[in-house]
Amino acid sequence: MKILVLGGGGREHAVAAALARSPRVDKIWCAPGNGGIAAVAECVPVKATDLDGVLQFCLQNRPDLVVVTPDDPLALGMVDLLEEHGFAAFGPRKNAAVIEGSKSFAKDLMARYGIPTAGCRIFDDMEAALAYVSGCPVPVVVKADGLALGKGVFICQTRAEAQDAVRAVMGERLFGDAGARVVIEEFLTGPEVSVLCFTDGETIVPMPAAQDHKRAFAGDRGPNTGGMGAFTPVSCYTPAIARQCMDSIFLPTIRAMKAEGREFRGVLYFSLMLTEDGPKVIEYNCRFGDPETQAVLPLLRSDLLEIMLAVREGRLKTVPVEFDGKACCCVVMASGGYPGSYRKGLPVFGIEGAEKLGCTVYQAGTERKDGMLVTSGGRVLGVSAVAGTLKDAVDLAYRGVWRIAFYGAFYRQDIARKDPAVHRSASAETPAAAAPKARVDWS
Repeated sequence: MKILVLGGGGREHAVAAALARSPRVDKIWCAPGNGGIAAVAECVPVKATDLDGVLQFCLQNRPDLVVVTPDDPLALGMVDLLEEHGFAAFGPRKNAAVIEGSKSFAKDLMARYGIPTAGCRIFDDMEAALAYVSGCPVPVVVKADGLALGKGVFICQTRAEAQDAVRAVMGERLFGDAGARVVIEEFLTGPEVSVLCFTDGETIVPMPAAQDHKRAFAGDRGPNTGGMGAFTPVSCYTPAIARQCMDSIFLPTIRAMKAEGREFRGVLYFSLMLTEDGPKVIEYNCRFGDPETQAVLPLLRSDLLEIMLAVREGRLKTVPVEFDGKACCCVVMASGGYPGSYRKGLPVFGIEGAEKLGCTVYQAGTERKDGMLVTSGGRVLGVSAVAGTLKDAVDLAYRGVWRIAFYGAFYRQDIARKDPAVHRSASAETPAAAAPKARVDWS
């Protein structure tokens, strides 16, 4: 089969590499791809958000399956367009991708179907939002309603910070039209967990739970990023909690979407907070997460292509979806200045050395110029390592990171370090979980 993967980051590198292991795959293209994906796929100069460009490529090359990986083309209706022209596509249609494309839609869905989440207020008017946060309980969370590359969330410790966030999102349009509406949300406390699930709208199969690290610097300091690293398994996500999530969150969500006429087929990502009152949804994503995918897919034993075909054909319950019982840690190496401004075109050295240790290096912000691998983005590499224990996976991933160099490179040195499986003396209660909880009526 011939496969086209849309996107050009570390997540797409992981997806393309997993698809390449399928005996049924003869050819993989990636649009636009990057310097690392070029090792497993032919990169084509078409942006993932270029609906017409992707369609023209498909008409000329006739792929058997198009894997729509990033959020933007899903929200724009890429799957709808391709299916209308007779091409098989993996991913939710536009009316289902709205579960990520609009946080206000997702909050309304959860409220109507009794899915546990943080209380919130939604505003279209900046002055009304400013008036509300001038007297609301703090800490409080301010979110841009639309897609913002994972950076449209502000955890505000004071009302002044909340007002600044509202002005940045709604007034200055820091995230463009994504900030036309804001969701102002109750601040939840507890460990965060990401669970990616394959679903065909009826059956839902969770992948191993992972934990992302959103802040730029160690100790959860600095601005939010697209993710600085992830690991699996997560000690606090016990089998009992997994069953609770399935019963109260996962199944109710896909049933709610189907009841709304928005059947979801693809990967549905649940960002969860494990609070004292039980698991609650922080947000949904309508696709593979980044960098969680780089920590989860290396553990997949089953054929990813067969799973994707079963998902889109509504027969997920008929195929095995198996992961091995090992651990994986992914550490992101980023350009100096990220998530703000950063330099590009800097040579990257040492990837081969990391791979000789047994690491897998997923490339995100890279390209090849004059035969040399150089940086082209903020998150440059994701160094993933698999081992029998989480501690060994973490140690191996960092040994891989230390073999790699590019000017200004930085990375968090504490990926997975809080998990008791790595740091046995760590308290089961995180600093966030120890913070006082505000009891407020968010209706």
